[in-house]
Amino acid sequence: MNREREIYKVTLIGSACNVVLMVLKFIAGTLAHSSAMIADAVHSLSDFITDLVVLVFVKISAKPQDNSHDYGHGKFETIASFLIGLALLGAAIGIIYSGGTKLAAWLGGAELEAPGWLALWAALLSIVVKEALYQYTAYRGRAVESQALTANAWHHRSDALSSIGTAIGIGGAIVLGHRWTVLDPLASIFVGLLLVRVAIKLLQTSIGELTECSLPEETEREIENIICSLPDVREPHNLRTRRIGNRTAIEVHVRMDGNASLHEAHERATQIEQKLKARFGRHTHVTVHMEPVKTA
Repeated sequence: MNREREIYKVTLIGSACNVVLMVLKFIAGTLAHSSAMIADAVHSLSDFITDLVVLVFVKISAKPQDNSHDYGHGKFETIASFLIGLALLGAAIGIIYSGGTKLAAWLGGAELEAPGWLALWAALLSIVVKEALYQYTAYRGRAVESQALTANAWHHRSDALSSIGTAIGIGGAIVLGHRWTVLDPLASIFVGLLLVRVAIKLLQTSIGELTECSLPEETEREIENIICSLPDVREPHNLRTRRIGNRTAIEVHVRMDGNASLHEAHERATQIEQKLKARFGRHTHVTVHMEPVKTA
């Protein structure tokens, strides 16, 4: 399976669905006078933009290492995830602002126009389509170990969640009558807050990787256990780990019998490298520094 081709295929499928939903939501929101549906349409527009970001940056991140990038170009995929998080945060702030403006007008005595049934049906369709896209994109993202695809999957899921809130607000405003038309902007504010939470999580992950954050403590303990499973190897220390896009980088010092030959030390270091690559992927960057221990 060609990783880059698979990421492109999944992203293009999501992009096509986003364009159709975006147009449908804008039309439904305008004709049915629903601020919540128009907010949902803006979210779909942000989804389309992030699809374009993934298509551009994944192509760059797939490039092999060269003279200017000894560890490859994997960080560009992390940058893509960061930009997706920023786009999602921007969409969320816009949605909250729009809903807040409507709410303020209602509190000031203005009468809000009740949304129509077209907006409700558009929201229900969006829930089904976006949840299906989330499941598909997340599954393929795990299969090809793509951080950008996984981030984009959560963008689909966030759109499904926003459409649920939109459907509840629109449905409530329709069924309960004019006195409850405020449910429409309230739903858009709720949706915006959900998106802020998802965006912050994506940004935290990508910022952590861009700033060389170590792998979780339990993962580092697992690395040490793998090393110690080999005979004649002791005391793994000075362990340093980080993520480079979809790849892992591991540097570690270990001790061996000082009377062992250079050939034996090299073989053991190779075995450590092979075991770590078997666990974390064949493209894992592994550096093992052997230190001698004097024995009687």
